Amino acid sequence: MVRMPRFVATLDRKLLRDLWEMKGQALAIAAVVAAGVTMFVTYLSNFASLQQTRAEYYDSARFADVFASLKRAPSSVRMQLEAIPGIERVMTRVVADVTLDVPGMAEPATGRLVSLPEAGRPALNDLFLRRGRWIDPNRPDEVLASEMFCEAHGIGPGDRVAALINGRRRWLTIVGVALSPEYVFAIRPGEIFPDKRRFGIFWMSGAALAPAFDMEGGFNDVSMALGRGASEPAVIEQVDRVLEPYGGLGAVPQRQQLSGWTLENELAQLQMFGFITPLIFLGVAAFILNVALTRALTLQRSQIAALKALGYANATIAWHYVKWGLVIAACGALVGIAGGAWLGSGMIALYNQYFRFPVLFYRMSTDVAVASLFGALIVAALGAWSAVRRAVRIPPAEAMRPEAPALYHQSLFEKSLRLPMASRMVLRNLERQPVRSMVSVLGIAFAVAVLFVGLSFIDVMNLLVNQQFELATRQDATVSFAAPRSARAVHDVQHMPGALDLEPMRTVPVRLRSGARTRTLAISGLPEHPTLSRLVTRAGDALDVPPEGLVLSQMLGDILDVGPGSTVQVSVLEGRRQVLDVPVRLLVDDSLGLQAYMRQDALHRLLGEGATVSGAALTLDPAQTQAFYAAVKTMPAVAGVALREMTLQNFRETIDQTMNLQVFFNVLFAGVIAFGVVYNSARVSLSERSHELASLRVLGFTRGEISFILLGELAVLTVVSLPVGAAIGYGLGQLIMAGFNNEMYRLSFVVSPATVARAFLVVIVAATLSGLLVRRRLDRLDLVAVLKGRE
Repeated sequence: MVRMPRFVATLDRKLLRDLWEMKGQALAIAAVVAAGVTMFVTYLSNFASLQQTRAEYYDSARFADVFASLKRAPSSVRMQLEAIPGIERVMTRVVADVTLDVPGMAEPATGRLVSLPEAGRPALNDLFLRRGRWIDPNRPDEVLASEMFCEAHGIGPGDRVAALINGRRRWLTIVGVALSPEYVFAIRPGEIFPDKRRFGIFWMSGAALAPAFDMEGGFNDVSMALGRGASEPAVIEQVDRVLEPYGGLGAVPQRQQLSGWTLENELAQLQMFGFITPLIFLGVAAFILNVALTRALTLQRSQIAALKALGYANATIAWHYVKWGLVIAACGALVGIAGGAWLGSGMIALYNQYFRFPVLFYRMSTDVAVASLFGALIVAALGAWSAVRRAVRIPPAEAMRPEAPALYHQSLFEKSLRLPMASRMVLRNLERQPVRSMVSVLGIAFAVAVLFVGLSFIDVMNLLVNQQFELATRQDATVSFAAPRSARAVHDVQHMPGALDLEPMRTVPVRLRSGARTRTLAISGLPEHPTLSRLVTRAGDALDVPPEGLVLSQMLGDILDVGPGSTVQVSVLEGRRQVLDVPVRLLVDDSLGLQAYMRQDALHRLLGEGATVSGAALTLDPAQTQAFYAAVKTMPAVAGVALREMTLQNFRETIDQTMNLQVFFNVLFAGVIAFGVVYNSARVSLSERSHELASLRVLGFTRGEISFILLGELAVLTVVSLPVGAAIGYGLGQLIMAGFNNEMYRLSFVVSPATVARAFLVVIVAATLSGLLVRRRLDRLDLVAVLKGRE
């Protein structure tokens, strides 16, 4: 009992000496651990920061729990809504989309006008005034403008924009720049990509906005806060019942409100990335640690036997060697936590560009730091234990003897090829230890796989762009009407300057119900053979819509739990507001959003209407684009125009900023993995074969020849690992894309030949650098010390 502390202290001193002797390998393993922990902390600390910021902002701004839009209801309906059990507070407003003419921008923009109470602040969805002042109710043309729109145009308090309000051109004076919890992510309805230059929110006095849209004494938008314990589905059902006579478009909960829905999907994606990607790195680190310890313990067979002979128990010896892994993992984890905090603070700046909060600070969560540290230690312990368990089981007498020398014989390559002596030695060593060679190949292959996944995001996004902007959306512009109109409106669009091919569009707001599952969205009516706006699958196949019945996104079908042959209840949210049972004919695996389609003629028959249209898709004559823009700005019936080239440009700018950062991380960290695996393999091989290589030098082999023998093995292993890593990376990419997919995006994993070449090149460069470092140690090999040490 008295001597146990001395035993422990002795083993700890041995541990420190051993780690110092293998410091290069320990640093390489710690670097891989640090890479995994860095990504874990970066992603999950950003997730925690966004989640906490969202919760605080929603609470402070009194963000509503239920939202509903309608055609028009008298103000007295508000009391009916307040009487619904579970509703605590109601705020009614006037909301209208208008066409904007922004000075300095040729193309039209869309503005959303939102009314403010004549006195006091909004009861719900309160605004945060970033700059300027609150509007003066006595000045009808004063507005507050959304911050992102102002930043995109370089405008602010004192500047003006022109809006086409109810057929009249009217100048709006910006007096303040504001934020709203409703528009943390500001996106135009019906679109999936934000466009801060062409979509802005403007808040103005209700007394000024209501008369312009015939809303005096009425409202067309309502937000509601629920009391604690209220049943959200029951409240929504009763709200719909109250608003139905007034053209209600279906109430939605906060999680389906467009900005809230987008933010929720982004958080889920960020959380998924924060778990899957670091697990790959930590798994590789455990793998490398297992390899390094297995081969290091082979060199310490005699030391293990001596420790057993001195009375150390197997458990004590095992704990001693497990601590190797724990010390290395702890050092790597601490560096990774610091690196993750630094990178996380940089990444939060990217989120500030797309999600606009009054304050979005980076918060380094203690829970994330502790979880990453313990995760690294657990993974390291698991990786070390399997290696240690085999070593400590060897009886002392057997461990005292060196391993039996390998039996050499001519391999198939040697029999068929006349190889130089050094090349034969390389092949023989690989052949006599196939398991160790395979393990090294797998380690390097994981580096290739990580690079595949990281670099492939460029190819994935290019495929998405091709599907969405070349195959599906082929029109130059999409004109949306403020309300459904007769087919005559299409002829008005057709005669606009620069209009060429035109395809009428019909969208109908509906609520789809299957059992207890519901979704509020719009059915898009497509022509029999669409040429501009088409239905395209993730595989790139353009589909025709069946003559009857619905076509749903596969994701929407999963949400509603329906498939081909099922029937869904369709509650039409405009016109005569029919409630119909419609069969589902097809589920389509598309890429973006939740979509529902029907043949346009079948949709007309279903609604019992004529050739009604909601908008038009059209191509433009490039020479008359400016004239088209000018004409749109003067058309009262047009609620908005989406321009394909502008949307594509905005999407590319958004993706480039985020993808470049992620690709850089993956290249850097995959290089760390490749370096760590190859360097560890080379260093352990040098330790194992130092006596052999020193003997060859004494026998007359040159430094170049013995370097070729050692590094030639690593070159062969690296080359073999490339296709193996490509296969692992492809499977890993498919797995990650499956986890990445959500209601917003469904991405397909693809990888181009150029990406394959880049991934291979990065791994080869990392392997070469680690090989050069080992070559340097080999050149400094003390022949006398090595040969005497073996004796």
